[in-house]
Amino acid sequence: MKQWSLILVIILMFSCKDKTQDIKVSEDRNQITFHQVQDVQLYAGSVHRVDSFPSAYITPRPVDVWLPENYSEDKSYAVLYMHDGQMLFDASTTWNKQEWKVDEWASKLMNDQKTIDFIVVGIHNIPDLRWQDLFPQKAMDYMNEKTKDSLIELAKANNFNVNFNGDNYLKFMVEELKPVIDNTYAVFKDKAHTFVAGSSMGGLMSMYAISEYPEIFEGAACISTHWIGVMPMPENPYPDAIFDYMKAKLPSAKSHQLYFDYGNKTLDQYYPEHAPKVDAILKEKGYTDSNSKNLFFEGTDHSEVSWSQRLDQPLLFLLGRQ
Repeated sequence: MKQWSLILVIILMFSCKDKTQDIKVSEDRNQITFHQVQDVQLYAGSVHRVDSFPSAYITPRPVDVWLPENYSEDKSYAVLYMHDGQMLFDASTTWNKQEWKVDEWASKLMNDQKTIDFIVVGIHNIPDLRWQDLFPQKAMDYMNEKTKDSLIELAKANNFNVNFNGDNYLKFMVEELKPVIDNTYAVFKDKAHTFVAGSSMGGLMSMYAISEYPEIFEGAACISTHWIGVMPMPENPYPDAIFDYMKAKLPSAKSHQLYFDYGNKTLDQYYPEHAPKVDAILKEKGYTDSNSKNLFFEGTDHSEVSWSQRLDQPLLFLLGRQ
């Protein structure tokens, strides 16, 4: 238990950082308007933003929508929802001066007719709440009660917020955000054209999203998925709880797609040991190479630079033309 004390304090430092100020809440979602961001540096397309998307479930935050070049109301687009939205498009505005290069990859793949046409919805994180928002909340139900109670008590003793909010984060996505996107943009509204993606804790949340709402999301890309749940520690109880949740709740392999990947440098060094477990669960749930991936990228680390170098892989897997 002593090791967990330090771990739980470090979690706050582990959350992605940004310069977002406190945001006032608008009460009327009927008046939500996305405004085009003029000073964003893009490869192509445009970014439209709600500075403070109102919610009854989570702390309001910015939401970005990236539209491809030549976006047209006369056609319909698939939708890719992504976590950590402030890290996706413009390295000049991010805390670590890195980005996913989503607009680069999406534009190139669509222009080359390698993927179907799609837009990207980027949900910004709030650094101090990122872990609570993105942890797969119901995975805690698969943890030994004594262990879980000890972790929670230790967290409280260290003044760490133990209010898991992953279920509310998903309610925000499905009940509040998606209807606005569906009514604002020229998009397909069905499951077959709705996807979710993220890295690290966002990878966990993407797995959780498709598991909790299999009728909403066709596919999920879980990049450098943070199987260890928190920071590395001996006798970590989180991975087994997450895997037991997946055994029980992963959606049907007949109508869904699951993409996982991992590297082996910096924080990613703790993921390869869990890869065989992920492979076994996918096989047990009926997934095959045609509808699932669990790819290893030798020498890659836990950063937007690494994720941007291989982003074409999950985009082609989820959105590639048949």
